[in-house]
Amino acid sequence: MRLIGADGENVGVVSIREALRLSDEAGLDLIEISPNAEPPVCKILDLGKYRYEMQKRKAEAKKNQRVVEIKEIKLSPNIDTHDYEVKLKSAQRFISDGNKVRFTLRFRGREMSYMEQGREVMERVIGDSAAYAKVEQMPKLEGKQLSLVVVPK
Repeated sequence: MRLIGADGENVGVVSIREALRLSDEAGLDLIEISPNAEPPVCKILDLGKYRYEMQKRKAEAKKNQRVVEIKEIKLSPNIDTHDYEVKLKSAQRFISDGNKVRFTLRFRGREMSYMEQGREVMERVIGDSAAYAKVEQMPKLEGKQLSLVVVPK
Protein backbone atom coordinates (compact mmCIF):
# COMPACT_ATOMS: atom_id res chain seq x y z
CA MET A 1 0.00 0.00 0.00
CA ARG A 2 1.06 3.61 -0.55
CA LEU A 3 1.62 5.34 2.78
CA ILE A 4 1.39 9.02 3.65
CA GLY A 5 3.08 10.01 6.89
CA ALA A 6 1.72 11.98 9.85
CA ASP A 7 3.19 15.26 8.57
CA GLY A 8 1.83 14.74 5.05
CA GLU A 9 4.99 13.50 3.28
CA ASN A 10 4.80 10.49 0.99
CA VAL A 11 6.56 7.53 2.68
CA GLY A 12 6.17 5.34 -0.39
CA VAL A 13 4.86 1.85 -1.07
CA VAL A 14 5.16 -0.33 2.06
CA SER A 15 3.61 -3.52 3.40
CA ILE A 16 0.60 -3.47 5.73
CA ARG A 17 2.70 -4.64 8.69
CA GLU A 18 5.27 -1.92 8.11
CA ALA A 19 2.50 0.71 7.90
CA LEU A 20 0.93 -0.55 11.14
CA ARG A 21 4.33 -0.50 12.87
CA LEU A 22 4.98 3.09 11.76
CA SER A 23 1.53 4.21 12.95
CA ASP A 24 2.09 2.53 16.36
CA GLU A 25 5.47 4.25 16.71
CA ALA A 26 3.86 7.60 16.01
CA GLY A 27 1.00 6.81 18.43
CA LEU A 28 -1.57 7.56 15.72
CA ASP A 29 -4.09 5.62 13.63
CA LEU A 30 -3.67 4.10 10.16
CA ILE A 31 -6.59 5.15 7.95
CA GLU A 32 -7.34 3.90 4.44
CA ILE A 33 -8.10 6.97 2.32
CA SER A 34 -8.48 5.55 -1.17
CA PRO A 35 -9.17 1.79 -1.23
CA ASN A 36 -9.87 1.66 -4.98
CA ALA A 37 -6.50 3.14 -6.01
CA GLU A 38 -3.70 0.89 -7.23
CA PRO A 39 -1.98 0.46 -4.75
CA PRO A 40 -4.45 1.51 -1.99
CA VAL A 41 -3.58 4.77 -0.21
CA CYS A 42 -3.36 4.94 3.61
CA LYS A 43 -2.48 7.81 5.92
CA ILE A 44 -1.15 8.01 9.45
CA LEU A 45 -3.19 10.49 11.52
CA ASP A 46 -5.26 10.98 14.66
CA LEU A 47 -8.74 9.59 13.90
CA GLY A 48 -10.54 11.68 16.55
CA LYS A 49 -9.00 14.90 15.28
CA TYR A 50 -9.76 13.90 11.66
CA ARG A 51 -13.44 13.24 12.45
CA TYR A 52 -13.69 16.54 14.31
CA GLU A 53 -12.23 18.47 11.37
CA MET A 54 -14.57 16.72 8.92
CA GLN A 55 -17.55 17.57 11.15
CA LYS A 56 -16.45 21.21 11.28
CA ARG A 57 -16.06 21.33 7.47
CA LYS A 58 -19.52 19.85 7.02
CA ALA A 59 -21.06 22.38 9.42
CA GLU A 60 -19.30 25.23 7.64
CA ALA A 61 -20.59 24.04 4.25
CA LYS A 62 -24.10 23.73 5.66
CA LYS A 63 -23.90 27.24 7.10
CA ASN A 64 -22.90 28.70 3.73
CA GLN A 65 -25.59 26.95 1.68
CA ARG A 66 -28.71 28.93 0.84
CA VAL A 67 -32.17 27.55 0.22
CA VAL A 68 -33.97 29.16 -2.73
CA GLU A 69 -37.60 29.86 -1.97
CA ILE A 70 -40.41 30.23 -4.48
CA LYS A 71 -42.45 33.33 -3.72
CA GLU A 72 -45.93 33.48 -5.22
CA ILE A 73 -47.64 36.58 -6.55
CA LYS A 74 -51.30 36.32 -7.51
CA LEU A 75 -52.74 38.32 -10.36
CA SER A 76 -56.11 38.59 -12.07
CA PRO A 77 -56.91 39.11 -15.77
CA ASN A 78 -58.40 42.58 -15.18
CA ILE A 79 -55.70 43.94 -12.85
CA ASP A 80 -55.37 47.72 -12.64
CA THR A 81 -52.08 49.40 -13.60
CA HIS A 82 -51.16 50.56 -10.08
CA ASP A 83 -51.91 47.14 -8.56
CA TYR A 84 -49.82 45.57 -11.30
CA GLU A 85 -46.89 47.93 -10.64
CA VAL A 86 -46.99 47.24 -6.87
CA LYS A 87 -46.93 43.49 -7.47
CA LEU A 88 -44.10 43.83 -10.00
CA LYS A 89 -42.09 45.91 -7.50
CA SER A 90 -42.49 43.21 -4.84
CA ALA A 91 -41.44 40.59 -7.40
CA GLN A 92 -38.32 42.63 -8.14
CA ARG A 93 -37.54 42.73 -4.41
CA PHE A 94 -37.98 38.93 -4.12
CA ILE A 95 -35.72 38.33 -7.12
CA SER A 96 -33.04 40.71 -5.79
CA ASP A 97 -33.05 38.60 -2.59
CA GLY A 98 -32.23 35.57 -4.78
CA ASN A 99 -35.63 33.86 -4.72
CA LYS A 100 -37.71 32.49 -7.58
CA VAL A 101 -41.09 34.10 -8.21
CA ARG A 102 -44.22 32.32 -9.44
CA PHE A 103 -46.90 34.53 -10.93
CA THR A 104 -50.32 32.87 -10.84
CA LEU A 105 -53.26 34.32 -12.65
CA ARG A 106 -56.56 32.79 -11.55
CA PHE A 107 -59.62 32.86 -13.79
CA ARG A 108 -62.90 32.96 -11.88
CA GLY A 109 -66.33 32.21 -13.32
CA ARG A 110 -66.86 33.90 -16.65
CA GLU A 111 -63.24 35.12 -16.80
CA MET A 112 -62.41 31.77 -18.44
CA SER A 113 -63.85 33.16 -21.66
CA TYR A 114 -61.28 36.03 -21.49
CA MET A 115 -58.25 33.78 -21.59
CA GLU A 116 -56.48 36.08 -24.06
CA GLN A 117 -56.60 38.96 -21.55
CA GLY A 118 -54.79 36.76 -19.02
CA ARG A 119 -52.11 35.83 -21.52
CA GLU A 120 -51.56 39.53 -22.28
CA VAL A 121 -51.00 40.23 -18.58
CA MET A 122 -48.44 37.41 -18.42
CA GLU A 123 -46.65 38.69 -21.53
CA ARG A 124 -46.55 42.11 -19.89
CA VAL A 125 -44.97 40.57 -16.77
CA ILE A 126 -42.34 38.84 -18.91
CA GLY A 127 -41.51 42.06 -20.75
CA ASP A 128 -41.36 44.25 -17.63
CA SER A 129 -39.25 41.81 -15.60
CA ALA A 130 -36.78 41.04 -18.42
CA ALA A 131 -34.25 43.55 -17.06
CA TYR A 132 -33.65 41.65 -13.80
CA ALA A 133 -35.14 38.17 -14.33
CA LYS A 134 -35.37 35.42 -16.87
CA VAL A 135 -38.27 33.06 -17.48
CA GLU A 136 -37.77 29.57 -16.11
CA GLN A 137 -41.24 28.27 -16.98
CA MET A 138 -43.34 29.92 -19.66
CA PRO A 139 -47.00 30.70 -18.88
CA LYS A 140 -48.83 27.41 -18.56
CA LEU A 141 -52.53 26.80 -18.01
CA GLU A 142 -53.25 24.38 -15.16
CA GLY A 143 -56.97 24.08 -14.60
CA LYS A 144 -58.26 27.62 -13.97
CA GLN A 145 -54.81 29.06 -13.29
CA LEU A 146 -52.16 30.42 -15.60
CA SER A 147 -48.72 30.24 -13.97
CA LEU A 148 -45.30 31.63 -14.85
CA VAL A 149 -41.98 31.17 -12.98
CA VAL A 150 -39.13 33.68 -13.21
CA VAL A 151 -35.64 33.40 -11.69
CA PRO A 152 -32.83 35.93 -11.12
CA LYS A 153 -30.56 36.62 -14.09
